[in-house]
Amino acid sequence: MEYQIAADSLKNRVILVTGAGDGIGRQAALSYAAHGATVILLGRTVAKLEAVYDEIETLGYPQPAIIPLDLKGATKKNYIDMVETISDQFGRLDGVLHNAGLLGVLSPFDQLDEGSFDDVMQVNVKAQMLLTQAVLPLLKQADDARLVFTTSTVGHVGRAFWGSYAISKFATEGMMQVLADELSNTHVRVNAINPGGTRTGMRAQAFPAEDSSLLKTPLDIMPLYLFLMAPESKDVNGQCIDAQPKH
Repeated sequence: MEYQIAADSLKNRVILVTGAGDGIGRQAALSYAAHGATVILLGRTVAKLEAVYDEIETLGYPQPAIIPLDLKGATKKNYIDMVETISDQFGRLDGVLHNAGLLGVLSPFDQLDEGSFDDVMQVNVKAQMLLTQAVLPLLKQADDARLVFTTSTVGHVGRAFWGSYAISKFATEGMMQVLADELSNTHVRVNAINPGGTRTGMRAQAFPAEDSSLLKTPLDIMPLYLFLMAPESKDVNGQCIDAQPKH
């Protein structure tokens, strides 16, 4: 399907992107800014966030903001404080892209490491729950808000050796569906994107021997990311959409 939105579809919108320092998060931040959004860049590595900030500024897009936060160690209070800052600075929030994620260790199920499992669940599930709880009041105040989660093919159908990550993505899809149902009578639309095999650091970590030049780039899959954040997707709710559908 061809996803198309107007060039200024995201004008005056404030959008929070987690994991905005590199990969898909970085590209989503740039693409949202290019369509008029004020982007809030959340991530754990300040230098990477600053580089994306500078790129957005250099291109003449709306001035972004930076929130340094490590989802692995963040507490409920960190998210509440973050939302207060967003509210004070911008007075609104129109969209959140939950993009940050942790791959963990690929291993047989009987060898799953408890510490690694806890880290993956913390970043991919619990942090998203706490962040979403914190931002919901602001999103509900918006006329047309979006909450977009990131899933994976192994979040639809479990696959050997993908234990922690697959389980976390099944949980992510469940969280998205629960929220979409609860918020169906509001102006908040909740969906999930499965990016598919994309040229990112996480993909290289999972498939070190793969020829990455054969993969789509983050830019290639942006039409869906833009569509689900834009007014054009106001009738889409509770969907898990593949950015690279199998033909």
